[in-house]
Amino acid sequence: MSVLSRMLRHKSVEQLQAEAGRRGDFRRVLGLWQLTAIGIGGIIGVGIFVLAGQQAAANAGPAVALSFIIAGFGSACAALCYAEFAGLIPVTGSAYTYGYAVLGEFVAWVIGWDLLLEYALVVAVVAIGWSGYVQVLLGSAGIHLPEWAQQSMSAQTMEYYLQQLFGVHGAQAISAPSDGHRFNVIAAGVSLLVAALLTIRTEWGARFNTLVVTIKVIGVLLVVLVGAFYVHVANWQPFIPTRIVDAQGVGHFGWAGVLTGASVVFFAVFGYDTLTTAAEEAKFPQRDLPRAVLLSLVVAMVLYIAVSLVLTGITHYSHLGGDASVSQAFQSIGLHWLSVTIAVAAVIGVTSVLFAFMLGAARIWFALARDGLLPAWFAQIHPRFGTPARPTVILGVFTALVAGLLPIGEVAELVNIGTLSAFIIICSAVLVLRIRKPDVARSFRAPALALVSPLGVLFSLLLIFGVPWQGVDGWQRIGGLPWITFERFILWMGLGCLIYFGYGMRHSRMEQK
Repeated sequence: MSVLSRMLRHKSVEQLQAEAGRRGDFRRVLGLWQLTAIGIGGIIGVGIFVLAGQQAAANAGPAVALSFIIAGFGSACAALCYAEFAGLIPVTGSAYTYGYAVLGEFVAWVIGWDLLLEYALVVAVVAIGWSGYVQVLLGSAGIHLPEWAQQSMSAQTMEYYLQQLFGVHGAQAISAPSDGHRFNVIAAGVSLLVAALLTIRTEWGARFNTLVVTIKVIGVLLVVLVGAFYVHVANWQPFIPTRIVDAQGVGHFGWAGVLTGASVVFFAVFGYDTLTTAAEEAKFPQRDLPRAVLLSLVVAMVLYIAVSLVLTGITHYSHLGGDASVSQAFQSIGLHWLSVTIAVAAVIGVTSVLFAFMLGAARIWFALARDGLLPAWFAQIHPRFGTPARPTVILGVFTALVAGLLPIGEVAELVNIGTLSAFIIICSAVLVLRIRKPDVARSFRAPALALVSPLGVLFSLLLIFGVPWQGVDGWQRIGGLPWITFERFILWMGLGCLIYFGYGMRHSRMEQK
């Protein structure tokens, strides 16, 4: 068999469906509401507690609600495609498995390898942000960690230690760090705690996650219901502020600002894809997975838009640029009790994001190993707990080290491109499969797929590369990812290709067959 034939070999939908019915690797313990809670937990996090206010202050003004609607429309296109696949192929692995069924082994490996890193880094980024919230609450109670344990090293501090370790080699010597920050203990600790919870029992973790998501949703509903009584319509005028250019030549507001805001908040409206990685742990996957995908996105979008309108209604959008913008907004109108309640809900609620993405990363790793593309040692289910314990523990240690050692900016730059790449593959593959096999029984059929699929691909490409825009500040790229993200993405993909061609291609289960 030629190399190209190996790269393009794929599992049939019928084969995957038959395997899903026979396999007993996992215990089926998750119902519709637990699956939906995983989806909502993955979607609602720092986006609702931080990004809504920050983007109102920086780019969109009160029209940040439109930014969420635009981002939600693009995310909905991908969600419909995910829902169709989830009902058709209820197998662990999500986008990786769907790509394997339609586009071939190499494409499946690329997206699986990609999402493995993306999900792990999401856990690390959220853990760092979670640590900041916790330390604010601890500080308000008079509890302060030692300086070395409060934050990770700065980029300059890390560069200094690397230079000391490997030598200067002709480069200019870097001065010793002036701050005492060395390791973010709380961020590392919560990563290990979530990994332990997912290792012991999936249903225990799912019950805990459902409780956490419930608390988070109650906190968000408090924001909306109480804040509605303090809304001043004058704060919404003008709804789309006039475009301006700051002293650094950077444009803000106007329709360009709304689009920029949409490209930023888009990364707060995905996460439902993590629940599809738990397909083999769902009690009724073909019925419940499509419902959970769509239900989690609808609930999250309604809450996002409502919070955006309330926030910009109770205070002027220019006052919402802080890291805890929701709490600060209610503090500014004298509702201290609600400000503290929101901060507590944020601390509790953000843990559900950690749960959702670590669960997703471990299941994708397990699926890659079960198919032979990674060593089978990683695909051993714990005999007592019935969980993929080995990849979960390794991910816990990895994310703890990343969250503890690296600055959040260094980690966050790599998070976004992988999920958008997965969306492109899913939206393309579901249309290809609909054309190839229109008569295969589907428990859910995405409506107007000929329109939804290309729109999902187009929207993802626009968010990756941005769009040219001419305004009062001249031509510029609106939205899109920073170029350094592409460089690091290429390096990670290069390593993935080495592993695939050096190991995965020869050890694949498809090769053995």
